[in-house]
Amino acid sequence: MAFILPDLPYAKTAFGDVISEKTFDFHHGKHHKAYVDKTNSLVGDAGLTGASLSDVIKAAKDKGNKGLFNNAAQIWNHSFYWLGLSPEKKTPNADLQKKIDASFGSTEKLCAALKDEAVGHFASGWAWLVLDGDALKITSLHDADTPLVHGLTPLLTLDVWEHAYYLDYQNARPGYVDALLANAINWDFVAENLDGKGVSRADQQG
Repeated sequence: MAFILPDLPYAKTAFGDVISEKTFDFHHGKHHKAYVDKTNSLVGDAGLTGASLSDVIKAAKDKGNKGLFNNAAQIWNHSFYWLGLSPEKKTPNADLQKKIDASFGSTEKLCAALKDEAVGHFASGWAWLVLDGDALKITSLHDADTPLVHGLTPLLTLDVWEHAYYLDYQNARPGYVDALLANAINWDFVAENLDGKGVSRADQQG
């Protein structure tokens, strides 16, 4: 079996001006697909045919196989990113809100910290909300790097590669981040990930 481009969990027109259909056409249909195609071309030579995507990522990291790691991790990061977005405005449930308040004081302060991390991240990469032990933390990782290889439980990510926002926001990364945080975060998915479920939902078998 080969890795596949997963379907989006919503219509490409669902977000209106927040994320345009054209952005989904390029970001999901071209960029994400290119990572899938490249991973499939590399995984056999690495002796990892049939392994899960997360296992390919970890093995590629351990073996220093940068090409396979970068492409496989980008499949996973993008799949996780799509799941963390919702065209319907949501709010954190009680358990998640308790965690947020303990670590940040409020959802508004969490979002402000995540925005600072996303906007301040230099060049390409991802801003992450993660669970580190019992505490929620915010970090950013460069290029294709992922919490899967750092002992962290990913809860939410914002893609800050330029291809994620340039068609809609040009060079205004803060506007893109503001629009997502105000209108498009799937807090139900974030809550699910407190038990590590998001890892399995973004994973797939090769």
